[in-house]
Amino acid sequence: MAESMEGLKRTHRCGELTKANAGETVTVMGWVQKNRNKGGLVFVDVRDRSGIIQIVFEEGKSEESLLEKAGKLRSEYVVAVVGKVEERSGAVNANLKTGEIEIIPEELRILSESETPPFPVEENSKTKEEVRLKYRYLDLRRPDMQRNLLMRSQVATLTRQFLAEEGFLEIETPILIGSTPEGARDYLVPSRIHQGHFYALPQSPQLFKQLLMCSGCDRYFQLAKCFRDEDLRADRQPEFTQIDMELSFVDVEDVLDVNERLLAKIFKEVLGVEVTLPIPRMTWQEAMDRYGSDKPDIRFGMELTDVTETVKDCEFVVFKGAIENGGSVRGINAKGQGAMPRKKIDKLVEFAKGYGAKGLAYAAIQEDGTVKSSFGKFMKEEEMAALIKAMDGQNGDLLLFAADKNKVVWDVLGALRLELARQMELLDKSDYRFLWVTEFPLLEWSEEENRFVAMHHPFTMPMEEDLEYIDSDPGRVRAKAYDIVLNGTELGGGSVRIFNPDIQNKMFEVLGFTPERAEEQFGFLLTAFKYGVPPHAGLAYGLDRLIMLMAKEDSIRDVIAFPKVKDASDLMTEAPTKVDEGQLEELGLEIRAKE
Repeated sequence: MAESMEGLKRTHRCGELTKANAGETVTVMGWVQKNRNKGGLVFVDVRDRSGIIQIVFEEGKSEESLLEKAGKLRSEYVVAVVGKVEERSGAVNANLKTGEIEIIPEELRILSESETPPFPVEENSKTKEEVRLKYRYLDLRRPDMQRNLLMRSQVATLTRQFLAEEGFLEIETPILIGSTPEGARDYLVPSRIHQGHFYALPQSPQLFKQLLMCSGCDRYFQLAKCFRDEDLRADRQPEFTQIDMELSFVDVEDVLDVNERLLAKIFKEVLGVEVTLPIPRMTWQEAMDRYGSDKPDIRFGMELTDVTETVKDCEFVVFKGAIENGGSVRGINAKGQGAMPRKKIDKLVEFAKGYGAKGLAYAAIQEDGTVKSSFGKFMKEEEMAALIKAMDGQNGDLLLFAADKNKVVWDVLGALRLELARQMELLDKSDYRFLWVTEFPLLEWSEEENRFVAMHHPFTMPMEEDLEYIDSDPGRVRAKAYDIVLNGTELGGGSVRIFNPDIQNKMFEVLGFTPERAEEQFGFLLTAFKYGVPPHAGLAYGLDRLIMLMAKEDSIRDVIAFPKVKDASDLMTEAPTKVDEGQLEELGLEIRAKE
């Protein structure tokens, strides 16, 4: 039978009590973690978001009715306990923040009873994720999940404080907006009043934050909810949160400076980690050439080596064919992996095929200097020696090569070096290595659409010195764009925006927009630009990804209170759900079964 908490007021959270409170009478409230009944002695662990405290009911010290009541407590009962803090009479529990103390109770109230939960509420749960997400409210009681939510709250609060001190205004932008077909798929919301018309949920506040710069707000930020109807991965969700900002009268250096100081503050105050400033920078081209990725993990080496020149005259048809087709041959050196069994190498070949490779050439240098190679018979002895030298191959190393168009080679070897690093246990989650990647290509060629598309978005400023190539060689034009990368994960990205109408019109032309289509999609922004637009630039971080890395989790689902699963559904509320005919009728919609 549930009791009232009338007349009681919580004085402390469970995990906040220390030896300094010994002798005090306190009131704690929380959930029963476990109950160990030894007859005349009952130990009850009570848990709240701050931690666990042990309550000791003992014959002779506690009234008989209290001892009897304590014996009936079950896991997840909600209780209030009034009692005196004492230093532990038994062994100290070094694994517990409150391990030196216990509470000797004077009063116990059962505020709420609980059925047996479907899984134990404990740290590092081994319960299947599907079950945890179905009962998410129980899952969130677990100490590791509570810590993640606390960390998220701390980061959000620090971000707000820091940006406010830097002169940023927190301004909310609309959630119901017009659809912009460029980019990922929009989530659409039907209008009841304007039947047949739809709002979209924002993929980002991009256009509105640029309009705020036109409005003279000067510096804007927002912890913005964004929505993308796209296929999900471990670090993607249909709804996610961005730390979004835009600044006026700035260039690249100003944006990078304020964000470096923000990151340094967050990591110092939340994790006690010093971020060395300035954060290193690398151009997009260098990142691709050295790591095969525009979000390189720089915690370990195993960099790509371009051996195209070294092998250009060899007779190995795979290398030869790639070079003749305008591609390249590149390799990575997995140090000390020369004795890798053939079966394991075959698995790496299959892995590479998943990233577009037709195969993977390898040369395993044995400890005695002999070479086992998949292509050795097509190479002269001096050609193989030159190749091994170019790769800095030593006895005991495994050399792996991809030969194809540059994009395929980068994709394959970029993914392969990460896979090898995982296998070789080179990835330390406590080693936080930041990197700015700069000078992205402005445009990339889309085979599907047979045209250039914006690598970021149509409002990204080209580098002034590359503007002369915009008509003759658009693929050569670099953008004033920058991404912040942490341990191989893109945390966020941004750019200097176009504020010159001639450059903006040229950009639309290169992207294949007619003036009518540009007006139809972005007319309100282009009109605003006619009334005096300041030079401006911005950046947005994925808050979820940032917390995932700070909390050393593998999935953003573990740092979002109520996430969706891979098919974008919610296992707890069972959303998305069907709606009744009346609601559809009001919206002028009907559901037609697919043929």
